[in-house]
Amino acid sequence: MKTAKLLVTLAFFFTIAATSQPRLNQKREQIKSLKIAYFTEELKLTPEEAAKFWPLFNAHEEKQKSIKKDRIRAYLDAENSGEIEKMSEKEAILMLNEIENSEEDAFQNRKKFIASLKTILPAIKILKLKKAEDSFNKKLLKQLREKSGRN
Repeated sequence: MKTAKLLVTLAFFFTIAATSQPRLNQKREQIKSLKIAYFTEELKLTPEEAAKFWPLFNAHEEKQKSIKKDRIRAYLDAENSGEIEKMSEKEAILMLNEIENSEEDAFQNRKKFIASLKTILPAIKILKLKKAEDSFNKKLLKQLREKSGRN
């Protein structure tokens, strides 16, 4: 009897997990589509500029996401396992160095991205990109807060 209840409970959770993943991917794709439309409009990209811009932008975003994911994963693994509380000063310094190196990698990636953009976009559009990124992220965050009921 207990085994049957356990199996039903596990099946329920696996079903929820399986159905939530496609919804999450769908939301990500929806946000990506909104971002593309928003940036294209804000930057007033010509079709030629857009054809060159989006592959660069997408590669930059993927690299930044990878750098951030690695940095966060290492820290969260240490935090969740309780390692931070048990770390020696030397281990803590090593972790801080890894975080700093990760942030430096993200900064260097951004510099390379901007250097690449300079070959395809006028400087004013590159400046507008920064403004568009900040504005888009603020709007997205605001919508998420409103949806969750937190203002």
